[in-house]
Parts: sequence; C-alpha cells; structure tokens
Amino acid sequence: MEAWLEWARGPVFCAALTFMILGLARRVGITAWELVRALRRAGDKDIPTRQVLAATLRWLVAVDRLGNRLLFSLTTLVFHVSIILVPLFLAGHIALWAPVLGFRLPALPNFLATLLTVAAVVTALALVAERIASRDTRVLSRFQDYALPLVVAAPFASGFLVMHPPMNPFPYEATLLVHVMSANLVLVLIPITKLSHVVLLPATQLVSELAWHFPPDAGSKVAVALDKESEPI
Repeated sequence: MEAWLEWARGPVFCAALTFMILGLARRVGITAWELVRALRRAGDKDIPTRQVLAATLRWLVAVDRLGNRLLFSLTTLVFHVSIILVPLFLAGHIALWAPVLGFRLPALPNFLATLLTVAAVVTALALVAERIASRDTRVLSRFQDYALPLVVAAPFASGFLVMHPPMNPFPYEATLLVHVMSANLVLVLIPITKLSHVVLLPATQLVSELAWHFPPDAGSKVAVALDKESEPI
C-alpha cells in the first residue's frame, strides 16, 4: 500500500497538477482571444470598465443576491468558500504547495479546517438535493451538475476520516489512498468541466457586456444563418 501511496502522491499528483495548470491556461487563453475578437467586431467599443468590474465583484461575493433563493445562495457560497480554503490552507497540504510556490502559505487553525471540511461535504450533498427538489433547476440540469459536487466532496470526506482516525471505520492507508486519488481526479476535471469557472468566472460579466456591443445588424445575420429570418422575435 505504501508504494501505491507514493505513486499517488508523486507521479500521479504531478501529472494531475500539470494537466490542471496547462488546461486552465488553455481555457483562459481561448477566452481572452475570443474576447479580443468580440471587441474588434463590436459596433460600440466603449466598454464601461467600472461597471463591469463592479458587476464581477457582485457575482464573486453574491451578498446582494442572498435574498433570492436564500438557502441555495448560502449553500453555494459556503460550498465555494470551503472547497477553496481547505485545499490551499490546510496545514497538511501546505507542504505540497511550498516546493511549487517557493514559500509557505499560512495554515488554517485545525478547528476551522475541520469545520470547513464538514461544511464542504454537507453543502455538496445539499446542492445535489436542492437541484433534485427544484423542478426549474432539475429541467436545466445535466449529469455533471449532480456528479461534480459529489466528486468534489470525496476528497473532503476521505480527508476528514484521515484526520480523525477514531471515527474512521476503514483502514487508514486505504482511506488516505482514496483521499489522494480523488483529489487528483478533481484536479484533472477542473479544466475540462464546469469547475473551470474557478478561473473563468471573472470574465463572465465582460462577455455579457460585449454581447450588447455587437453591430446593429448582428441579430438579422444570425437569423439568416439559422434560416429563421421569417420567424417573429
């Protein structure tokens, strides 16, 4: 089992991390290129930068939208905060990041790390349950909308058991292997699934703004391309 752990924490982790970095760099590069192309074709090139930045910050923090579907908004907020803070600032993970970054990040207090780990698992399950329970959301959902929160929750659940042996009914090394491999799987999935919004989300408001700056006849050209020019809007 020790050989499997060394393989998972060594070559597999390095490969997964490299894949994530290169994949996200590709997604960011493609998005940036498409934004430049859209701006070049825009009829109105006067982009309200401050408004776009303000809208982006509102989407990232989402405080002003908590009143709309309060439970879902709070669950989403806690889920995102937990899955970002724990992998980066857990004391046991900092040793992994230090050789890559060249310095050590500050560590979360143990009680806070445990609280956020539990919150990540609970909110992941809650997001899936809320998506199933809501008819409007269920109609728009795809397989990955249900599967991704559960896949993301796997390294948190197994990590909690690793850090609390008295509560772990499974062999320690087997649980640790599940933890490492499930985390590696999440790294691989980030650039090829909806998880890529971890880096693309700040650009969504700019994309939305550019959509309103197309040439005046863009709509009619799209209708012609779709062979729907005779249909009412």
